[in-house]
Amino acid sequence: MTINLGMPGTGITGVPQSDAPLTRKDFTSDQEVRWCPGCGDYAVLAAVQGFLPELGIKRENTVFVSGIGCSSRFPYYLNTYGMHSIHGRAPAIATGLATTRPDLAVFVVTGDGDALSIGGNHLIHALRRNVNFTILLFNNRIYGLTKGQYSPTSETGKITKSTPAGSIDYPFNPVSLALGAEASFVARTIDSDRKHLTTVLRAAAAHRGTSFVEIYQNCPIYNDDAFDSVKNHETADEAIIPLVHGEPVRFGAAGEDGLGSKGLVRSVSGAIEVVPVADVGTDALLVHDAENPDPSQAFAISRLTSADDHGRTPIGIFRQVARPAYDDLAREQVTKASAKIDDQSAALRQLITGNDTWTVG
Repeated sequence: MTINLGMPGTGITGVPQSDAPLTRKDFTSDQEVRWCPGCGDYAVLAAVQGFLPELGIKRENTVFVSGIGCSSRFPYYLNTYGMHSIHGRAPAIATGLATTRPDLAVFVVTGDGDALSIGGNHLIHALRRNVNFTILLFNNRIYGLTKGQYSPTSETGKITKSTPAGSIDYPFNPVSLALGAEASFVARTIDSDRKHLTTVLRAAAAHRGTSFVEIYQNCPIYNDDAFDSVKNHETADEAIIPLVHGEPVRFGAAGEDGLGSKGLVRSVSGAIEVVPVADVGTDALLVHDAENPDPSQAFAISRLTSADDHGRTPIGIFRQVARPAYDDLAREQVTKASAKIDDQSAALRQLITGNDTWTVG
């Protein structure tokens, strides 16, 4: 996948570029990083600090907005502008920034509890509006900051401090939720896969409109090994289904042709099924189309990940389509309205200062 950062139509168009080359050190703040040892947030922070210099954007034109939670300490550790805001309201604050300041590259950092519980309404409306910012949702399937209560992505039956008899809630699939809200860019990646994580982050930053990236992130204290099936080297080949635009979807142990021995096909019911490639042939395999304006196929692929079981997990970019950004349209309306007011003011001035006079009374 080739990404042209900073070209017309991308998410960072119009954002001032730095005069001098930037490095990771430039984006590292002087604050002590305070997450629990082994937390997946460290890996995500390192990846973000590593790819930000590639964008070439001035630090003073880069903003990270967070809500409340472990992940929401993110702005402290980046040498950019940032705001540790209100629980669940980061997308709303970021909408105001993106709409009023087109010269800013805006990022939202949130967690599964912050974004999908108290912040659920703000999240889905930001996605449907297609505001020009990037949302990084750290999903560890637990409330970490408040000491281990179940979250909107915790599996049914999850025993926590707030559900001692097991959770009876049915959890969200964040990617399915984003696709259902008509988000124009939807992706999933893993904190421990630095290469894949960085590739997805680059594409998300380059997209104009709302980019939604779910990041599987381990909480070693309250929900260790929540994504063990995709992180364990012994099971990852069978669990991870890589999505690459324009290529047949294959995974699993290598077959006779050296590629994944399993693949995806569309069933008679319209759902997506996993089949042995040897049984159906390569021509029958589903070709991933992230740029399809209709999100139905991407949604069907997202359903392969059970809300309670991550034994089959597609990762990569599910959807990447062009759609007008909310903030661009809003600024266009303001410009047109301002021009109309200027025309009316000019007409009124001409009337007042003109030669025509009236006698009243």
